[in-house]
Amino acid sequence: MSKINGIYAAGVSILDQNLKLDVNKTILHSENLIKNGCHGVVLFGSTGQSQLISLDEKFKLIEQISKSDLKDQFIIGTGLNSLQDTISLLNLSISFKLNKFLIMPPAYYMYEDKDVIRFYKKLLENVNDCEIILYNFEKLSGYKFSIDCVKKLVNYFPKQIIGVKDSSYNLFEKLKIENFSILPGSETKLLKGLQIGCSGIITATCNVTASLSRKVYDDFFNQKEQLYNDKLCNVRLAFDKFNLISGLHTLLSEKDNSFKNMLPPLDLLNDINKKKLLDDLKKLNFNY
Repeated sequence: MSKINGIYAAGVSILDQNLKLDVNKTILHSENLIKNGCHGVVLFGSTGQSQLISLDEKFKLIEQISKSDLKDQFIIGTGLNSLQDTISLLNLSISFKLNKFLIMPPAYYMYEDKDVIRFYKKLLENVNDCEIILYNFEKLSGYKFSIDCVKKLVNYFPKQIIGVKDSSYNLFEKLKIENFSILPGSETKLLKGLQIGCSGIITATCNVTASLSRKVYDDFFNQKEQLYNDKLCNVRLAFDKFNLISGLHTLLSEKDNSFKNMLPPLDLLNDINKKKLLDDLKKLNFNY
């Protein structure tokens, strides 16, 4: 089992005027996040509108990202309910030597731990040359991982189940597994998480807080005074007042109109909420 440590952005997807995935711009944005401080980027997570993007478009990006000099720093999300489509996406990615994945259990249906275990078992019966970060986000999937479920999955698949992104926040303070990555889904949990042994973060707002988050991370390990954590947390809290994806695209579109393109039912913030977000960030003297 390998371990993933550091600051990871849940990368946004950039669309063209026809609401098709702009592969080149999406990759360039993600590469710039790494150059600006992220250790890596997760593509096709919930922030990347993954559930709304076609499988064919995902395949095209995966093929192109395999040519990037930074390809080893990318994690592929799936955002798929279909077991067979998930298997197809994993197999294609692995054929291009991309083998790290963020996978959430299927959404919509009600199920229990035993059903989640069965889902990952079926997945790994068909694909085993991979490393999987479990995606714990009850708000989206309707299911919240238990500590017992995670431990059972790691016991069954010690080489494949390597970590968890905890966006439900019921795991990161209590789950203890040796050589296992625990990555909360918010900058507000970064410093506290590091202090109790977490590996870093995977968050949406690292699309704009990459350098600030990296400063907090590096200062922790260099045992320096924390001068940036309060600002980092306050920036995240400013975004938390709104839909994160809408807020990010609204801010990013101030510099690049491409970010205005979003797949329905997602949309930019309305004018009132846009002003609130931009005013709050201005008060924090935040620039990205």
